[in-house]
Parts: sequence; C-alpha cells; structure tokens
Amino acid sequence: MQEAAIDAIAANDDVILLSATGSGKTLAFLIPLVQLIDTDNKNTQAIIIVPSRELAQQIELVFKSMGTGLKITSCYGGHLRETEENNLKQPPAVIVGTPGRLGDHIRRGNITVNAVKTLVLDEFDKSLEMGFEDEVSFVTTAFPNIEKKILTSATEAAEMPVFIGLKDPVTLNFLPEEVAPPEKLAVKTVLSDENDKLETLFKLLCYLGNRPTIIFCNHRESVERTSSFISQKGIANTFYHGGMEQQQRDSALCKFRNGTVSFLVTTDLAARGLDIPDIRYIVHYHLPLNEESFTHRNGRTARMDATGTAIMLLSSEETLPPYIENVVEQITLPEEQVLPEGPKWTTLFIAAGKKDKVNKVDIVGFLSHKGELKKDDIGLVIIKDHFSFAAIRKSKANNVLHLIKNEKIKNKKVLIAVAK
Repeated sequence: MQEAAIDAIAANDDVILLSATGSGKTLAFLIPLVQLIDTDNKNTQAIIIVPSRELAQQIELVFKSMGTGLKITSCYGGHLRETEENNLKQPPAVIVGTPGRLGDHIRRGNITVNAVKTLVLDEFDKSLEMGFEDEVSFVTTAFPNIEKKILTSATEAAEMPVFIGLKDPVTLNFLPEEVAPPEKLAVKTVLSDENDKLETLFKLLCYLGNRPTIIFCNHRESVERTSSFISQKGIANTFYHGGMEQQQRDSALCKFRNGTVSFLVTTDLAARGLDIPDIRYIVHYHLPLNEESFTHRNGRTARMDATGTAIMLLSSEETLPPYIENVVEQITLPEEQVLPEGPKWTTLFIAAGKKDKVNKVDIVGFLSHKGELKKDDIGLVIIKDHFSFAAIRKSKANNVLHLIKNEKIKNKKVLIAVAK
C-alpha cells in the first residue's frame, strides 16, 4: 500500500487512498509529501487537515521521528493559540491541524497561503461530517496555488463535495473485504438481565481480567457515569470524551497507554486516530449507532498482526444490529467475581514541557538521580508543550514524591504530583 501510494502521489495531482486503520497510511502520504518540499523555500508548503487533535499530534510525532530536519507544527482546539502563533512566526514547512483551528489562523493571517502546494485531508470522510464541512470548505479553498491533493480514509465516502475540487483523481483501494479476518477479530455477546447494564459490565470486566480494554458509550454523561460506577466497584479506569479540557484528555490517554489503568471508558471520539498498541478487548456498552461506528470502534483492536475481541453488551430489549450477520459466541459470566489485578504503574504529572526546554532525558535523569529509581522503575514518558507525564512503579511512588519534593528540574522548581 505504501509503495503504491508513493508512486501514485509522485505521478498524479489528485490521489485518494483507502486503507484500513493501522495499516500505515500516515507514512504513505508523509514520505511523498517530504519529497515534494523545496528546502530552499522557507514558507509553508504543505497543509494536513485532520478531524481530531489526537490525530494531529500523532502525525506530528511520526513526522518528527522521520528525521527530515524539516519543521512541522500542529494546530488544534484546546492548544494555546499564542503558542501556535509563536510557532508560525517562522513558517514551518508543514502544518497539521483541525479544520476550525486552521481556519482561525488563516483568517488572522498567521499562515502564509501562497506557497502551499500540497494539501492532505487525512480521514477525510470524518472531517466532512456535519459540523466540519463549512470549515473544511473554507480551508481547502484558501490556498490559491495547490498543485497536489491527497485524501485518505479507512472507509469509502458516499459522496465527494464539489469544493474539494478533485480532477481525475486516482483511487487506491486497499480496504479489505472484511474489517479484520475472522481469526483476528472475534465478535461475542454478553446478555444483561437489566436494562441498566452496569452490573453486567462489572462482571464482564472481572471475567476479562486486566488486559487493555476500551469500553464505548454513546454519550459523554454515560461515559462519566460508567467510569464512576466501575471505580466504586474497585476497578481502576479512566474516561475520555470531547467535553474534557486538553490536559485532562492527554492525562487519560497517557494513563491508559502506559498501563496505569487497563480500562478506558470513552465515546466514539476514541474510535479514530488513536494509535495505542496491544488493545485486547473492545466492549460496546452501548450499541454503535451505525455500521461505520462499529467498524471504527473495532479498528482499535486486531491491528496489524494482533488479535482482538469485540464484545456487544445486550439488554433484554436489545438485539444484534442487522449488519452483524455471522453467528457470534455468547459469553456466560461466572456467578462469583474476582477483581482484575491492579495496575503496577502510576503516572506523575510534571508541570514542565517542550516550551520549558525539558525533554525525556531530563525527566528520566531527574527521576533516576533525585528519585532514586532504577531504569526498570520508569515507564513511558510523554512530553507536551507545557507539561509532561511519566509512568513509575506504583510501589515506589510515595517514596519518589518524598525524595523530589524540594528538588529542581533544570534549575527550576516544578510542580510534580500524581496525575489526576
């Protein structure tokens, strides 16, 4: 898929790339995009439009890991606009962002539009859903000298809006006939005697154990209610939805990614754009609203060579959606429940990040020397613009916080606490 995309983008002005989640679409468009950039031109030359801030962050991370020496900046709601404006003063070669924030910067004159030659719409079908279309239209038509357009998606869009302005696009369809082969993705059901399925969910999580699991609900209020219920039952979890502040969202994803919790309760916001490896179970606490939602939720597991299981939680009044045609196994839950094993990690919030000239080496060194942690006691470290997260052994947390309470990172006193 990547080889075909690289060749097609080099030879054609407009390319549509359809390929499954987790198959490597990001590199498929970033590699040819880099080849198109003129290093002598110090203006912005490529714009990447994405539907979510998490996808923008992920693309920025992948681009930086390529080691091209080219500057990239991400722009999205929830990020300080002043920080982005400072990053845009010296135009980056590539800007990746959400439609609303990109439109805001264009209107304010923060983005030089004339030198942009390449436009990428990643997960374009999601960006074109209701609420995004007007901003996508504004952004895509703001650049007068576009020479190449690249659109990617994990599903086939029913209709392409006229404003995108594609001319004889080449379509590369690498979508499999099934979301995942049956041997990779198993679909099972659990029946609940009650319409309120919380108690059944608790029993199911005890049955599954502490393997990484995403629990999907259809509403933000349901996410928080479900998370609170299983917390009160003694199951460590975190929740994630679009109504949270950016720092809260980053904290929740970090804790799930680094093993501080094994269970993430979320809306469909987490069904796209999140690249978290080794997710074993997808639990549909609420039935997905449509087949596309079912597809994208399940796309968080059984990625690449891994296997996974999607579990539909059904009340007595619910039946399987018609698009699930194969006979699925019904799970019978045991009468007695044993709580999943608790996490071995905890996450520290550190009130310093990239803008404070703090990097991973600084934080690992600080925790090793001042916190007296061994290498194996420090897990995933994630650096954001103004704060960072570090996973450490839960058994060492209290002692570490005591040892470092009066210490400085890079000669600066910084708030460090267990992440909320």
